[in-house]
Amino acid sequence: MIQAIIIGLVAWIYVVYLLRRSKLAFFQFIVGSVGLFVFMMIILQPILTAPLSKAVAAVTGLIGELTGTFYSYYQYSLVFIRHGADSISLYVDYECSGIIEIFAFTSLLWFFPLYSVAEKFVINLIGIIWIFASNIIRMTAICLLVYFFGNDVFFFAHAIFGRIIFYALSIILFFYVFTRAQILKQKVGKFKYGDVSQSVP
Repeated sequence: MIQAIIIGLVAWIYVVYLLRRSKLAFFQFIVGSVGLFVFMMIILQPILTAPLSKAVAAVTGLIGELTGTFYSYYQYSLVFIRHGADSISLYVDYECSGIIEIFAFTSLLWFFPLYSVAEKFVINLIGIIWIFASNIIRMTAICLLVYFFGNDVFFFAHAIFGRIIFYALSIILFFYVFTRAQILKQKVGKFKYGDVSQSVP
């Protein structure tokens, strides 16, 4: 398994290198970002998921304790909500941890051509914090809905309302980092046609 990962990693790096030398920027972006995401999921996801899940549960539980509405057993990545005589526990697994979105954002960013290396480091850190905070907001919204309206709203809160909040915040991040940057670059860029060394009389 390790040998296959190493061979795949070397092959991916070589292909990205060839695409870069060939100046095929679009294919370099696609192959590079997809490959980086896959290898991050294979190598880093098993290592980072548990700490990230515990961090999400801990911060969410802290908000619950401050508001007196719910609390967490962050050691087990659990958030406990009580509504009257009923109660429900939310388990923060790897899908709820935000690890997939963090890896996707990181993979796209590092093969996005409009930023310098230093800018990518800063933007990557800000993006990770943004996604983490968005996930906390999502979890808090789910817990509050269950706390105030009971277990019957859990499916709506988790599968619909929470996801709308999280992905709306994620879209804002992706827009400012990728779409807006691309638009501004096009506006300030110079258009060239033909041989720029020739002057028009």
